[in-house]
Amino acid sequence: MQDTIRREITIKASKERIYEAIANPEQVTKWFPETLEGNYEVGEQPIFGFGDYGKNQICIIAAQPHEYFAYRWVPGANHFLGDVLIVPNTLVEFRIAEQADGTCLVTLTESGFANLPIELMESAFDQNSGGWDFMLSRLVKHCEAA
Repeated sequence: MQDTIRREITIKASKERIYEAIANPEQVTKWFPETLEGNYEVGEQPIFGFGDYGKNQICIIAAQPHEYFAYRWVPGANHFLGDVLIVPNTLVEFRIAEQADGTCLVTLTESGFANLPIELMESAFDQNSGGWDFMLSRLVKHCEAA
């Protein structure tokens, strides 16, 4: 079983713009969850709303402006509401690095699938693997349109 999803994308935008799209609650809902409830800051457990797909509580672990943002969540568990840190979860990390040509390389890593319950591992990995491809394409469009 693979433990980690890793994607690298290049975005024609500043690292400040990209970080805002990921870490600002008013911006993240323009490309990722449809809604966001609660405080979107380190140590908090806000709720992402994905319309008909349900709601998922997350726990924001780190926010280093313009370079790194990370949270934990329960993948493959639509409608998971509760303390994310007391159940098996994965770590989602965004890293932003400026490139010489003025673009930025964004690396998304989601790790921890091997620690999920056996009945969730494969389906969660497959669902999120395809899901990240879709969502990251939305992130590129959002950042480059601004």
